[in-house]
Amino acid sequence: MKDHDKVLLAHGGGGELSYRLIKDLLLPAFDNPVLKELDDAARLSSKNKRLAFSTDSYVVKPLFFPGGDIGKLAVCGTINDLAMVGAEPLYMSASLIIEEGFSLNTLKKVINSMERVARQTGIEIVTGDTKVVERGSLDRLFINTAGIGSIDADLDISGNNARVGDRIVISGTIGDHGIAVLSQREGFQFESKLMSDCAPLNNLVSRMVKESNNIHVLRDPTRGGVAAVLNEIAFQSEMEMLIEEKAIPVKDEVRAACEMLGLDPLHVPNEGRLIAFVAEKDAHSVLEAMRDDPLGKDAAIIGEVIGRNRPRVLLETLIGARRILFLPRGELLPRIC
Repeated sequence: MKDHDKVLLAHGGGGELSYRLIKDLLLPAFDNPVLKELDDAARLSSKNKRLAFSTDSYVVKPLFFPGGDIGKLAVCGTINDLAMVGAEPLYMSASLIIEEGFSLNTLKKVINSMERVARQTGIEIVTGDTKVVERGSLDRLFINTAGIGSIDADLDISGNNARVGDRIVISGTIGDHGIAVLSQREGFQFESKLMSDCAPLNNLVSRMVKESNNIHVLRDPTRGGVAAVLNEIAFQSEMEMLIEEKAIPVKDEVRAACEMLGLDPLHVPNEGRLIAFVAEKDAHSVLEAMRDDPLGKDAAIIGEVIGRNRPRVLLETLIGARRILFLPRGELLPRIC
């Protein structure tokens, strides 16, 4: 069989092959108006109530990394998917797929980590499942979750809602999570004190929507990083946007590691950052509200939506030239979330 007849790691990387898999296989098979929105969580209506419903799976390697672990990642990731459509996270499931021989003490650490985040944020883990497979059938531990949240009647936040003139705001430095995880992997010979940005974003989103009802899009740049998310929004909204490279906050440690490894910080995953598209008139007030929150203290306006009907992302480089910022191609960072 040729490579194009097989599932590759890149199909799960959040880049071009992920996009093709969704558009060419999954959307035609499960075609419905809710799925077509392609947001981080589905927005549902039931008896005059608006709900958000999300699901995700976590396969990060290693299981423990500076600033987090697979358990914390699973709960934060579920909360963040709900928050990206403006929902208040309420309930979630947690299903464990465990390799035979896995340490019970290690499993307890993961469960305790999940419990801490759930208690701190108020989301309740109300159902789940446990499966154990033969030794060698998977790499130690995978976690699958689903989440349910409630959406205020006045909110309409979706990747389809970007508008010309919107300012594009990011909540903090990019690439922290990906580089923190990579620093713990065998074969990567570099030391870093960098911590993952893994964190629940629901309180930051609550602060933002209280400040403005003109937040059109929210998205957390996980797999595929900022480049993937901006392209997804461009395609969903059919908008053209311009990003300024000099405005994007990147820590020196991340920039240095990316240069050493041949990576672009815009392609490196994040787990505690969000991107917001905000109407021009409210952009600076939302920015200041974000900076009042610990998770938004490094927030910055990094660009704007400049046109419609030509879905693409332009990057103004440090030397003033412009180039198209494409979806990531290939799998640069497997098993990062």
